Amino acid sequence: MILQLNHLQRKPAAATTHEVVDTLYSLLEEGHLEQDQFAHLRVHLDWIQYRQNFRECVTATKVASERNECLFPIEIHIDTRQVTPGVLRDEISKTMMHIGEQSTGEQRRLILEDFRSFRDSIAWGFNRLYWYRLPDWEQFTGRSYQQALPGGKSDANHPAAIADSVADFWTLLRDLDNRKQLPEEIFVLEIGVGMGTRSGLWLDRFRALDQERGTKYYPRLKFLLGDYSLATLERSRPAVREHINLCSFIVLDALNPLKNLSFLRHKILHIHLTNVYDNLPDEEIARRDGKLYAVQVRAYVPSADADRISQEFGTPVAEISRTVSRLLEGGPDYLGDRQRGMTFWQEIWKAMRLEERLLSLDELPDAALPDGLHQDHLEEVLRDAPSEVRFHLSSGALESFRNTLPLLYPRGFLQVQDIFVTKFNEYRLGFHGPGKLDGSIVNWVNGALLREVGERAGYDVHFAPFHYRKGSKTSILYTTQRE
Repeated sequence: MILQLNHLQRKPAAATTHEVVDTLYSLLEEGHLEQDQFAHLRVHLDWIQYRQNFRECVTATKVASERNECLFPIEIHIDTRQVTPGVLRDEISKTMMHIGEQSTGEQRRLILEDFRSFRDSIAWGFNRLYWYRLPDWEQFTGRSYQQALPGGKSDANHPAAIADSVADFWTLLRDLDNRKQLPEEIFVLEIGVGMGTRSGLWLDRFRALDQERGTKYYPRLKFLLGDYSLATLERSRPAVREHINLCSFIVLDALNPLKNLSFLRHKILHIHLTNVYDNLPDEEIARRDGKLYAVQVRAYVPSADADRISQEFGTPVAEISRTVSRLLEGGPDYLGDRQRGMTFWQEIWKAMRLEERLLSLDELPDAALPDGLHQDHLEEVLRDAPSEVRFHLSSGALESFRNTLPLLYPRGFLQVQDIFVTKFNEYRLGFHGPGKLDGSIVNWVNGALLREVGERAGYDVHFAPFHYRKGSKTSILYTTQRE
């Protein structure tokens, strides 16, 4: 048996580690655990910082084949944050008892989908619904998206960070101007504008700096505000009302900005995103004993929650899955009454969990990996990574990154504020998602992979700490084109 501590939270770890070992030995001695199972167990102790997440206290991740056979090793994941006195033995026993007993295990949960890559899970259907119906969610909960963030506000709007960003951009413009390379129209793009707060502050600061230095760049700005929905863009207008003549509002998919902005290929001097990459579809890969495995998931609702939701809404348990599909297709109004639909949406989202299995990449086609990332290239990237590691592919972030770079002017730059893992070893020192942030999903972004993809596209990718707020987990990615 291998016991792996994946966090640095000292106080709960010591007691839980001791209890886990004692419990597993007791189960072995009592015959509830076979020696062969015990010998192949990998037990991971995690501390999940997201209060809302997709994990139960104890979960099992099986190595399986496309024939749905359960192979060894078996991984047990324990969230030490959820462990309370006296609960661990029962949770481990229950989990171990149902390993390999698929029909019995499924009786304890309402299955919402078949096993698939996380990027194809209905969890992302809920995430999309949240962003398209954000005003409904905010009105129903009585708090804005920013209030749901850690600290109750976004790092995107920090005045000092915005001032430095504007100064860097002005310096680039001045240099291009001195070299007679500055275009007549100066295009700037903000993706994921939300309420438009950062865009308004950025434009305020740029206008002030331009007037202070007498450069007259401000009237030449073409500021593009891009977001998922027209409703969101409409909400951003008041924040930029003083600069409205310079602004254009564009509905675009963050996964592929190039699709709607192809007419601006190689013309945009500065592109900025904040907390967008961590909210794009993602999936995970695990390396075990030198082999690579895709982490597949299927969403479910624990039986106790399914029974409670059934009683509250007068919906038979067997009909809940169909009702979830109707919700994702038509929104909360599709359930007949918006208040009822919103309540159902929140209850399902809060209760939903993800079951996992590992499937060898050898059994999956290259299509299982994001476009442009093949297994041989992935293994090359992992050459200096830990031998046993589980990490995000950041599929959506990679797709967005690749589809954004072609928009940049030759000396233009991309700047992304987000939560990045910049070295693979960091994945062994803490939980990096997925977590639930109000009605959306949050995942740390694999900056190490982004760096590799950037290099192949001819860009160097750099990461700088967000030093403007003490304790911030945000980093700033920025690109420079290679000579």
